[in-house]
Amino acid sequence: MAQQTLVRSLPSRFVLVVTIGGVIGLGILRGPGEIAEVVREPSLYLGLWLLGGLFVLLSTVVGAELLAMTPRSGGTYSLIRRAYGPYAGFVIGWVDWLSFAADIALKAVVIMEFVAILVPEVAQWSTPLAIMVTTIFAAIQLRGVALGALIQECATSAIGVIIIGLSLVLFFVDPAAISTLQVMPASDGLGAWSLVIATIIFTYDGWLYASYFNGEIRGGAGAAARSSIKAIAVVIALYMLLNVALVKSTGLAVLAGSELALAHAVELAISPAAGSFIIVAAVLMLLSHQNLEYMGGPRILQALAADGLATQRAGNVGRGGSPVFAITITWLVAVGLILVGGFEFLLLLSVFFFVPIYLAMIVGVLILRKLEPDSDRPYRAWGHPYSTIVCLVGWTIITLFQAYAERETALYAVAMTAVSWPVYRYLARR
Repeated sequence: MAQQTLVRSLPSRFVLVVTIGGVIGLGILRGPGEIAEVVREPSLYLGLWLLGGLFVLLSTVVGAELLAMTPRSGGTYSLIRRAYGPYAGFVIGWVDWLSFAADIALKAVVIMEFVAILVPEVAQWSTPLAIMVTTIFAAIQLRGVALGALIQECATSAIGVIIIGLSLVLFFVDPAAISTLQVMPASDGLGAWSLVIATIIFTYDGWLYASYFNGEIRGGAGAAARSSIKAIAVVIALYMLLNVALVKSTGLAVLAGSELALAHAVELAISPAAGSFIIVAAVLMLLSHQNLEYMGGPRILQALAADGLATQRAGNVGRGGSPVFAITITWLVAVGLILVGGFEFLLLLSVFFFVPIYLAMIVGVLILRKLEPDSDRPYRAWGHPYSTIVCLVGWTIITLFQAYAERETALYAVAMTAVSWPVYRYLARR
């Protein structure tokens, strides 16, 4: 008989693994090239990366209080529901779950696109191979949470070693031969600088990834909160190490506009063939995210089902500690999106939602401090209320920039929220 609740079977170090692995992705491979289109002065470039990292770290320090007060899995759904109530949680939960399914589909497709660069013959089989890849990772999660956690630990460790190794290699490169290459002039204007901010912030997306597994961490939600802060500190260190190495070896002007800046840097610094190694590293990152998203996404659906806001079967947890039916539904949706497309709009919508969600989490800390001053807080935000106010101002500015830049998507988000109300009322009355 299936058990109905997730159990605390994961060690606290798992939070380090999923947070580091969840944050580090293609953003750090692409981001330096996009930022270098605008910022060519090395100290300003590195300062912006550091400032962005410290802002996200402070946000994690504040947001971790809400994480510690919410000792259940389910990701942003559980956090938003804790602070704002069931309807807000319902909207965010379903958007978040659909975005997971869409991102699983997208990354399976992108994996095969990268593989086709190395082995062109696979291009004609890209769709069935993408389905095969995503099916393998779904099957791993059906096997149980322990296997998925082990794979994630190995993948995250490998990614960390790759970043450190490449950084050390680039440190010993003589930049003299590269500096003579012709470069394009830098971009300017408010739009360009807003892109810089968005790019840096996006590379840190996932700073509260522990929330998807919060009810399964041994040591409780307080341990998960503290480990999340440590994980972001590690990510900042890795990002700064790599960016310093890029500035020293190739220079910013050379990297400007490169779609895969790290591959471009390695090709220039070592040899054209060395760029293939970065493609392999990108595939590893994407495979890591396939594993992680099949762990995290279904737990949103499981939490929704546990609260009566999704089919009851999705709340069932198998002997291996994984929500079996929720994983199966997520896989079916991902495969459908691979076959028919349509994940672009879902991803656009989810990317729009993620910044306001982070703002809502910060506000949620203030709300609960006022409404529930005596509630148990296994972790309390350092520097509150000053740290919280700084984060509030920062995320408000970022949200306003995003809403202005993506006005059409914002209208879709408002419309979807409005339409969801009668659906929520129906489900809540069952």
